Order: sequence, then C-alpha cells, then structure tokens
Amino acid sequence: PEVWSGPIGSWTQITRANEGIRPAWGKAESVHWPSGRWTIQGWLIYPRHYTPESRYPLLVSVHGGPASAVTPSWPGAGLAVLSSLDYFVLLPNPRGSFGQGEKFTRGNVRDFGHGDLRDILAGVDAVVRKFPIDENRIGIGGYSYGGYMTMWAVTQTDRFHAAIAGAGVANWQSYYGQNGIDQWLIPYFGASVYDDPDVYARSSPINFIKNASTPTLIMVGDRDIECPTPQSYEFWHALTTLDVKTQLVIYPNEGHGIRLPDHRRDMLRRAAAWFDEHLK
Repeated sequence: PEVWSGPIGSWTQITRANEGIRPAWGKAESVHWPSGRWTIQGWLIYPRHYTPESRYPLLVSVHGGPASAVTPSWPGAGLAVLSSLDYFVLLPNPRGSFGQGEKFTRGNVRDFGHGDLRDILAGVDAVVRKFPIDENRIGIGGYSYGGYMTMWAVTQTDRFHAAIAGAGVANWQSYYGQNGIDQWLIPYFGASVYDDPDVYARSSPINFIKNASTPTLIMVGDRDIECPTPQSYEFWHALTTLDVKTQLVIYPNEGHGIRLPDHRRDMLRRAAAWFDEHLK
C-alpha cells in the first residue's frame, strides 16, 4: 500500500515504495470466440518476453466457482504468473461464469463439464489460430471447480499434454456424502444424489478414467471440507493404477484455500516444474 493525503478529490502521494516495481508477466488482452449459441470471453496473457517470430506453449487456467469469473486483477499466486516463464496463459470465462446474464450463468445446470469444456476447447482453437502457439505444447490447470474441470478434461480429450488439478472433484456421487457444503449441488443438479444418481454420474471424471493419458499433478489441503482430500486421492489412485504419470501432494493443516506462504510458493514451484517438464 501507498499513502496519499489531502482533501477528497485532491490527493497528494506521500510514499513511493512501489515506484520501481514492474509486472513479472506479459501484457493481457480480452479475447472472444463463438461456442454454440454463446460468445465466450476470456483473458489471454502474453509471454513475458514475447516476440512474434517465436512459438510458445499455452496454459489454460480454469477458474473455480463455478459461478465466478476472471476479471482484471493482479495475478497473485495463480497460473497466470507463469507467463513470466514465457507461456501464453488463457483464462476463459465459460458458461456458468458471471458477467453475461443469468441464462449464461445457469448454462451449466445439469451439465457440469460438458458445455463448459466445449467452450474452453473452442477458446483453445481460437487462440491457436491467431497467436504463435505450439498446439503440441498445451497444458490445463485449475483449482476447486477448476480442479474438477481439469480432471474432467483429461478424461474427455487428449488435447492437453500436461495438467494440474488443485482441490478437484473426481466423483460427484461420493463427493455428495464427503463434503460439508452439499446443499449447493441441488440447484445445479436438480436433485440430491440419492434421488437422481445418474445426473451426477454423467459428469464424474472417475467414470471415464480409462480415457485418461495426460500427465497430471494433483494438489490439495488435508483439511479441505469443500473439495475433500479423498476426491484427489481417488483420482490419483486411478491414474496410478492405469500407469498414467501422476503425483499427489497433500498440504498439512490447510483447508480449501492454501494459505501458508511456504505452501503457496511450493505449489507454484511444482506447477512450473511440472509444465516445464512436459511442455518445454
């Protein structure tokens, strides 16, 4: 924070502690693309040392929620900062996101993973066509619902060559009985898992796990009550059994949000190393 003083509307800056600080990532721009009946918006962050003559890997960073949205902000500890390592980073706002009206926000009701993944893949196609991106070096990652979407994506497509699933959901049926906030599911699925198990099953990555081949890093807090640790363990166990390259990292004394600075740094370092190994 900086200190300013003076009457309202006529501020004078007193401190300049941040004067020499520059972003460690590339420029960002808003991008749009069609997907079914929707026009999808997202943000594309350029590699920090971008030159149009080079070709770059792409990371897709899926937000949580699902009722949320990526808006202009300082990137913090998310995958967006990996543009500093010369990745393009796409932050899509697929159906289910805020910002385009109630119908759009309700666009994934009884359809988790299906329409929103189509929106994301259409965004990947759009930026690959327009920007110097190597389509053989594309990764995906996210946390919470973004972690679920990552687990879902690697069971639905081989488009991604590396993945990081943070605090994801592998199995909506078992999740219903494990988490501490289960009532949020009923408006999305239309019924409890006991009344309509099939609608939960059709969106559960674990039911399509034999399609998975993407190297996937999984991270979660050991006290997460919103996306409990057993969901990550179940997905890791399946990938291990099927000989898909994977790692599981469980952070002690952490809930749904990883708070301790050492753990946050560790997550970013692991993410950078994982993507560098498989995409560079």
